[in-house]
Amino acid sequence: MTAIATEGLTKRFRGGQLAVDHIDLAVPRNSVYGFLGPNGSGKTTTIRMLLALAYPTSGSASLLDVPIPDQATRVLHKVGSLVEGPAFYPFLSGAANLARYDAADRTADPRTAKARIGEALDRVGLLSAAGKRYRHYSLGMKQRLAIAAGLLRPRELIILDEPTNGLDPQGTREVRTLIRKIAADGTTVFVSSHLLAEVEQICTHVGVMRTGKLVFQGSLPELRRTGAARVTVRTADPEGATKVLAALGLTDTHTAEGEASAILGDAEPERVCAELVHAGIGVRGFGVAAPSLEDLFVGLTGEGFAISE
Repeated sequence: MTAIATEGLTKRFRGGQLAVDHIDLAVPRNSVYGFLGPNGSGKTTTIRMLLALAYPTSGSASLLDVPIPDQATRVLHKVGSLVEGPAFYPFLSGAANLARYDAADRTADPRTAKARIGEALDRVGLLSAAGKRYRHYSLGMKQRLAIAAGLLRPRELIILDEPTNGLDPQGTREVRTLIRKIAADGTTVFVSSHLLAEVEQICTHVGVMRTGKLVFQGSLPELRRTGAARVTVRTADPEGATKVLAALGLTDTHTAEGEASAILGDAEPERVCAELVHAGIGVRGFGVAAPSLEDLFVGLTGEGFAISE
């Protein structure tokens, strides 16, 4: 029950650069899948192969159980997409631009075009701006119009490449809300991003890319479980506290001025604290902290991610 599946998908450019290196994607149906990674990690190249805009060097891919690119014509009408930013005529209105998009779709019924365009504009909150020229749209409105173009037909899958790139906080919130609405209607959403706020607030599953490789794939709870919680003890005797932590089997111990810390592992925090007190260590403060999503991503990719509202 996957909306997107790849096996060993690889893309090597003529110059020798290995952009995508044998990745195995498994995107569950009805999920919001965040495809994450720093710029240059292979996200857009992967998306272009999924949409038959680029051919893989090796490996295979399928959308909605249909092989890509060999049988792309069987399935792409069920897939909406936004890749590398919107492209519209600035002198035409939003509705007129969508009409041109729709007319280029051989599988679309021209008799229902007006109704479908109105419905798509309504879904993205642009019905009141249907007659406004595109050049007068805000960046957020332009992104929403591009998503509307992907919604002119009933879609089972929406693929969005950095849909909030360059947007201000208001535009980011608008697009994020729209993605939630699309997913609530039963459409699988595959969204590439480098913004942690999008991941935490809208995604159910994630795949993390690093230099062309898929270094993690799973649900958000599964990702959080990959990080080890760390216990920190504030005390006047950090060296003594460190010895107690090590004796309890805690690893990666660190001693600093006024505190000692270690990876908690399977130890119970209550027992650790009790053992410290029993050993005569004066405990001024005791805390357990799980790594943040940013910490986990940095550990997976070696690079930080933008945190934006």
